[in-house]
Amino acid sequence: MQKKDKKNINLEVVKGFGEEWTHFDQSSLPPEEREQIFNQYFSIFPWELISEDSEGFDLGCGSGRWAVCMAPKVGKLHCIDPSSAIEVARKNLSELDNCIFHKEGVNSMPLCNDSMDFGYSLGVLHHIPNTQEGIIECVKKLRPGAPLLLYLYYRLENKPFLYRALWILSNPFRSFISRLPYSLRYIFTQIIAAFIYWPLAKLANLLVIFSVNPGLIPLAEYRNKSFYSMRTDAFDRFATRLENRFSLDEIKSMMTQSGLERIVYRDSPPFWCVLGYKERK
Repeated sequence: MQKKDKKNINLEVVKGFGEEWTHFDQSSLPPEEREQIFNQYFSIFPWELISEDSEGFDLGCGSGRWAVCMAPKVGKLHCIDPSSAIEVARKNLSELDNCIFHKEGVNSMPLCNDSMDFGYSLGVLHHIPNTQEGIIECVKKLRPGAPLLLYLYYRLENKPFLYRALWILSNPFRSFISRLPYSLRYIFTQIIAAFIYWPLAKLANLLVIFSVNPGLIPLAEYRNKSFYSMRTDAFDRFATRLENRFSLDEIKSMMTQSGLERIVYRDSPPFWCVLGYKERK
């Protein structure tokens, strides 16, 4: 049974993310790679609506790896995370004077309703007990017409059957590994990064050389990423106890029911990045 409290938080997941981002503080992530990944996530973000006077939030900021890119573009950025990773973010963003740090979860964000010019939550809301409720809480904080960018794990509904079958086979390993002590979680996930992520990424690169679609290979999106990213994401994927996945239609439905409109999505990896605007009343 999941351990959770009234704030829509799984306490084991929070503890695990604190451990993850303390170890993988992103200090070894090449700046150009960080910028490249940031641009992928934010490719559908309406930058024309954002200025140096804008105020927004990064929900589930972790180590602050996306806030490093966002904060210089806006007036004020609220970095929110319920885990000890918030201290890592505070350190990583210490040279930026427009970041405000809150050690809180999605249901206890210390922000006024209808006050934020934008918000984003990348790779977070699929790790809480009630994702729909989490989106609703995010929307409450936005001004009418303000954008919310989400990245949620997908059901692989746009992938071939074999691809989905491999994911189904991997899930029991995630369930097992995520319940181990931290030291064993770390060891297992680094082995996975070295012997699964890295070889498949290199195989995808080989297919490109022979003009074959690399998307046929699982984890092909890592073919241009560093081994550090593979290690980080292998830990994130296999060491996290609670994981929800959604189809694109389910995500759009949750966003609509949460009070978002004009929903658009990125039709290339990472899946699914989805953007909506708070309804104007």
